Amino acid sequence: MIWRNIASNFLTVAVVILIVAAAAVAWGKRQYSGPGPSAIAQCVQVPPGASLDSVSKQLSEQGAVSSSYIFRTGADYAGKSRDLKFGSYLVRPHASMDEILRVITAGGPSTCGIEVTYRVGVRENSVVLRDVDPTTGEYVEQVKYDPATGEVPEAITRAEAQRGTRMRLTVAEGVTSYQVVQGLRQISLLAGETGSVPPEGMLAPDTYAIEKGLERRKLLDDMEKSQAGILAAAWEARPFDLPYKTPEEALVMASIIEKETGIAAERPQIASVFVNRLRDGMRLQTDPTVIYGITKGREVLNRGLRRSELAARTPFNTYQIPGLPPTPIANPGKAAIQAALAPADTNYLYFVADGTGGHAFATTLEHHEANVAKWRAIEAEQGAAAAALAGQGQGTGVSN
Repeated sequence: MIWRNIASNFLTVAVVILIVAAAAVAWGKRQYSGPGPSAIAQCVQVPPGASLDSVSKQLSEQGAVSSSYIFRTGADYAGKSRDLKFGSYLVRPHASMDEILRVITAGGPSTCGIEVTYRVGVRENSVVLRDVDPTTGEYVEQVKYDPATGEVPEAITRAEAQRGTRMRLTVAEGVTSYQVVQGLRQISLLAGETGSVPPEGMLAPDTYAIEKGLERRKLLDDMEKSQAGILAAAWEARPFDLPYKTPEEALVMASIIEKETGIAAERPQIASVFVNRLRDGMRLQTDPTVIYGITKGREVLNRGLRRSELAARTPFNTYQIPGLPPTPIANPGKAAIQAALAPADTNYLYFVADGTGGHAFATTLEHHEANVAKWRAIEAEQGAAAAALAGQGQGTGVSN
């Protein structure tokens, strides 16, 4: 009897233990796959070479997971404990442990964390420090300065020295090779000399990952390699009735298209105008080429063109010379290159600004002159409005 009671009690205890264990497992699964504790988006950072243990503790400390132990156990069970990918990842509010694990083991580009962007622009260069606002999941600009004139803010210096900061160089579409070289020289983070200015048009406008000590010449070489690949692919896919003899001529055209419009949807139409003019033996008559002939791409011409400049016969004055100028006038982006080699099918021969930031197109000179008249009227209205605004509160010198 005694042994029977002991066996019965042992069996009861075992059953209770099994029930408790099953309940604990079920609870753990719910904790792992259920909504997480964080009511705001979280930026989860995985340093290079980080262990699952350190990442799980970090997640617990910042309130992204309720238990570092359950997170590690779930990762082990899923066979992903060694699959962590370096980077900074934004996870949504109340993300489950399972979801967080999938994000930090999938890899891909970082989606949060401190970011310093060095921008080479047509009119100015800038350095911008951004970070993600966890409450919105959006990047917020925190510091911005002009590297040519301003002292480096302390926040930028700290960010550059901080492990995990993403640093990028963004080269705007339409900048000249001279401007790119000057911009790289202003970035103290980079090393080495730039060497000679690369050929105009042969640097791909894009965003490039950079790091402290990266050689400037290597960065320029990478830009050239990228642009050569873009041009080669577009040239290979072109229709064979275009008026270009070489890829280099197409690049010249792409640079003109780039400088004529900043509206992506217009580029094929702008390209069609110039292609139609070349086919008809008409001069291109485009201001940006004349401007490049004056500035050589070294500065921005902050004024209108003079009659004498439009009348001067130079290699870049397309009002005076037939065909294309001898070189590109800027570094065109991929879209402009594709437009030059895949223009829209139109009969347009003319275009002029329409006052909205875009252009009005025409097939006949008569129609074009009407569009020009409309643009002149808009210009006059804008000028009058600006003058009135400038004169407010200054007095006119006339008494009633």
